[in-house]
Amino acid sequence: MSLREFWIALQFLTRLPTPRIKDAEAGDLARAAIYFPAVGVVIGICLALIARILRGNDPWVIALAVLAAWIWITGALHLDGLGDVADAFGASHGKPDRFIDVLGDPHAGNFAVVAIALQIAAKLVLIAQLPPTLAPWALLVIPAWARWGTLLWSRLLLSLKPGLGASVANSVGWLMIGVWALALVVLAMFGARPTLLAVIVIPAIALYWQSRLGGITGDGLGASVEVTETLLLFACALSA
Repeated sequence: MSLREFWIALQFLTRLPTPRIKDAEAGDLARAAIYFPAVGVVIGICLALIARILRGNDPWVIALAVLAAWIWITGALHLDGLGDVADAFGASHGKPDRFIDVLGDPHAGNFAVVAIALQIAAKLVLIAQLPPTLAPWALLVIPAWARWGTLLWSRLLLSLKPGLGASVANSVGWLMIGVWALALVVLAMFGARPTLLAVIVIPAIALYWQSRLGGITGDGLGASVEVTETLLLFACALSA
């Protein structure tokens, strides 16, 4: 673990400015994956600050600003995965081989457009419904939980395509996954207890992928991040 790997993780998962990384190697990103939850915390801090700065304005204005920042900071990286997975499921008709083939198509189909639109609408509504006292903590912790999920899914599930998932599975051990889980539980206990639902949601998503396809892909990881964030936002909104 090193600061250099943290910058690589931040550079991969966000559009935030980072120091220039020289002499990058093929395995650097896999080793940097251990910092994915930390990058989630950085994203969450940015979102919580926006919500705090705009506190007192109309909830829908705050929600729109937070969501726009969320999409910009992440570069719509996981939304892209969600769209690709929606297209693949829509066209594969339950056939894993066909699912992988459709994932390779760079074009966005109807399923992708609908899935992304619904996801953006869902997040906008749920952010607007967050209780004012809970919102900053929820926005801080939820991105971190979702990116912790990528470590668990990569470790538990077979990678259906060569890529980040397979590399992370071999580079992030159970000890660090457990340490991050404990840290996020403690953080959630301070002000975002509804997000503790993540300890059920994230393994449940792993079970879904295992039963549906017998593994996961990089796009599947991105889609799962989006689903996790939405479900945790829903839990926090319901807590009102």
